[in-house]
Amino acid sequence: MDENITFKKILSLSHEKIEAHFSKNSSDFVVRERALYEFSGKGEHLILHICKKDLSTKEALKILSEFSGAKIKDFGYAGLKDKQGLTFQYLSLARKFEEKLKNFSHEKLKILDIFYHDNKLKIGHLKGNSFFIRLKKVNKINALKLEQAFALLCRQGFANYFAYQRFGKFNDNYKQGLEILQGKKKLRDKKMRDFLLSSFQSILFNAYLSKRLELSHFAKKFSKKEFASIYKLDKKDIDEIYAQEHFFKLLRGDVLCHYPFGKNFFCEDVAKESERFEQKDISVTGLLLGERAMKAKDFALCLEDEIFKNFYLFNPALNGSRRFLWSYLEEAKFKYDEEKAQVSLEFFLQKGSYATTILEELLHTSNSD
Repeated sequence: MDENITFKKILSLSHEKIEAHFSKNSSDFVVRERALYEFSGKGEHLILHICKKDLSTKEALKILSEFSGAKIKDFGYAGLKDKQGLTFQYLSLARKFEEKLKNFSHEKLKILDIFYHDNKLKIGHLKGNSFFIRLKKVNKINALKLEQAFALLCRQGFANYFAYQRFGKFNDNYKQGLEILQGKKKLRDKKMRDFLLSSFQSILFNAYLSKRLELSHFAKKFSKKEFASIYKLDKKDIDEIYAQEHFFKLLRGDVLCHYPFGKNFFCEDVAKESERFEQKDISVTGLLLGERAMKAKDFALCLEDEIFKNFYLFNPALNGSRRFLWSYLEEAKFKYDEEKAQVSLEFFLQKGSYATTILEELLHTSNSD
């Protein structure tokens, strides 16, 4: 089995590269985690609201562990935050460590507030994250281009790729995940094992999303006859695709979901569901490989099979699920300071979406750039 999963990452916006300078530092990149629920104010767990500067979540946990005497595994968190930048997030810890944290002090890490709660925080226990991003060395023309591109993303949404953080410095985490599934690699560290397996699921998801973006671009650029020669669809299916106003085309048999959360269901009436998609009431999902994942039907399944068919044998080793292929910016703000030649972006993303994918769409650069 080929361990190299290759595909061309296709973006939804089609403008040329826009020149701007971005540095992931505490002045220009700020992330604020938004809790999933209000904390109860009682219970045996502390909820620490922390602010960290140029520290990864794991580095912050190590610092707090050494100061309090708690083991790192005793901490709970809803998600891992970037090392570079100024980031705010919530951690949980047993209440018995409260006294030891009273005099905590660190130049790069602050405890802003402490709450009580009944449960330990677990991965995914967050609504999402709000972001502040500052771009520098932006001239007036490029600022206008950025504003137009940002406005388009706000209107139509964005391709919800997994970002480079999932795949490692050398883009090979997924290969280690595949080796685990093949029995070639064994790990005692369950969290690392799960992370590498999720990286494998993520690369397949990205490959499928790229295929769907390619289809959507073809529907925009090609005639129905040319499109039919590529995808071998009947006239009814092609008419349904071309009747959709939204850039990202829904397909008969897609697994849809109410946005931002809800139950999955099949796309059977494409015309009806595409109207709801335009209104951001629903969105379309992609497969995260695994036994419990709901599979698509009809033509959507044919496209899924092109990416996933060689890997279905690993289903029993993975839980699997569905993830939004298409997501939306919320609470978006754009500001240009011509005197300083700086653009400021603010927006909120639901959990599981990455600000770096937004920057890639806007600037048409990759992380390696």
